Amino acid sequence: MSESVCSANATGRDAVQAVHRRLPVAKRERARYATMAVFFIAGMLYASWGVHVPTVRDKFHLSPGALSIALLAVAAGSIIAMLTNGPWISRVGTRRACLAGGIGMTVFGSLILLAPSYWLLVLVLALFGFSMATLDVAMNAEASAVEEALERPIMSSLHGMFSVGGMAGAAVGGAMLAHGLPPVAHLALACAVSLVVLLVSMPNVLPHVPHAASAHGGSSSNRWRSRALWALGALALIALIAEGAMYDWATVYMRDVVLATPALSSAAYAAFTGGMAAGRFGGDAVRARFGAPQLIFASAALAFIGMVAALVVPSALVTMAGFTLMGLGLANMMPVLFAAAARVDGVSPAEGLAQVAGLAYFGLLFGPVLIGGVAQISTLPIGLSVVAACAALIALVGPRIMKQLKL
Repeated sequence: MSESVCSANATGRDAVQAVHRRLPVAKRERARYATMAVFFIAGMLYASWGVHVPTVRDKFHLSPGALSIALLAVAAGSIIAMLTNGPWISRVGTRRACLAGGIGMTVFGSLILLAPSYWLLVLVLALFGFSMATLDVAMNAEASAVEEALERPIMSSLHGMFSVGGMAGAAVGGAMLAHGLPPVAHLALACAVSLVVLLVSMPNVLPHVPHAASAHGGSSSNRWRSRALWALGALALIALIAEGAMYDWATVYMRDVVLATPALSSAAYAAFTGGMAAGRFGGDAVRARFGAPQLIFASAALAFIGMVAALVVPSALVTMAGFTLMGLGLANMMPVLFAAAARVDGVSPAEGLAQVAGLAYFGLLFGPVLIGGVAQISTLPIGLSVVAACAALIALVGPRIMKQLKL
């Protein structure tokens, strides 16, 4: 089928769904597998870059401040893409957008360790972040389209594939480096494999159907006036404050408060990420059975219980169990909120996703800093109590927002 499928009445989300649901079931299932592959390589590429942060630091002899600027370049590029690329993705379709973002990630990812100077490194990292966010929004828009075409939840399992890709990228990268593969060769290999998977997958994604927001009385600029998107974005921001804090502070809490060994401290991080992956692969069935509001409530309640247990009983066993519950609880926050953002009337799925993802990303950046600031003036357990407060807040207001929006 052609990349662009247009008809006189192909306007609005209902018309897009109608076109996709007329496709053969086998075609829709192939689109799901193709989207799974894209989520996997996105996670793998990001993790493959992540294992080389120390390599970048050592190559350019960076101080902590200079390294922070380099890492911030990735975040800055991502935020710029999320704030600007939604209308473009809606116009050209997810296939072209995934290709653009994925090819950008592989090209700029392979150039990170080849940058001849620090400031060129910063530029490459910013472009890498821009490409990564473009792919992120495009693949989530495709995931939403496939979910509606199949008429069953699949978003959480696709995010689970991102988690699996991240774990695979980190594990394989670490093993290759341990066996003497040069860092430049590792990044080039990871990018080459990802590019091949991307190119093979793209012919199987759903055909592009132009989405006309005007069918719902809106326009491309309407997303900035949408109360629904601001509400979903606020929930996503709060969720990623908690998630970002766990990524950066879980190991520190185990080492400094629980007084665990370095190996056990690292295992706590693995417990959290393992809980995230497991929760995502089970989230679709729960959402299909009970609905999104109930899943949001149960997830937030589980995260709250896990964090409180880890803070109240700071023993290695209880803390690791608590962090696992935190991972299970936070696992489905973003998939459910992203699926909801793609269904808001008046804007295209890509624009809704871009706005919610952009707001959420501020939480991912702000979370670790907030926890560190509170810990600086008090203690780390008090700082991490902010994570429990975030989970409690989502449990209280999240289901109500989802019900009011009828999402």
